[in-house]
Amino acid sequence: MKKKILTAVSTLMLFLPWTILPIRMFDWALASPVAEIIIVSYGAFMIFSGIFTIISYIKGKVQNYLMKVCLIVNSLYGVGGVVLLGMLVNTSFM
Repeated sequence: MKKKILTAVSTLMLFLPWTILPIRMFDWALASPVAEIIIVSYGAFMIFSGIFTIISYIKGKVQNYLMKVCLIVNSLYGVGGVVLLGMLVNTSFM
């Protein structure tokens, strides 16, 4: 049961970063303070989802096929989140 829950949570984490696309269509989401908050929030979630999936896969020993797909995609999301936050920090201090 624990393995199914961890797999379900990791699977749901695959789709949440894509919700930024409809949010960014609003004018208020493109304004300066709100845009940075949205980017930091999504970047932090992407990093968290990558770490959560890696820990679930290794320590939780959840190694089914769906979890392998989640591991690859969420790891890429995690790397993308680090790059995204790095770009934000780099442009904030320049």
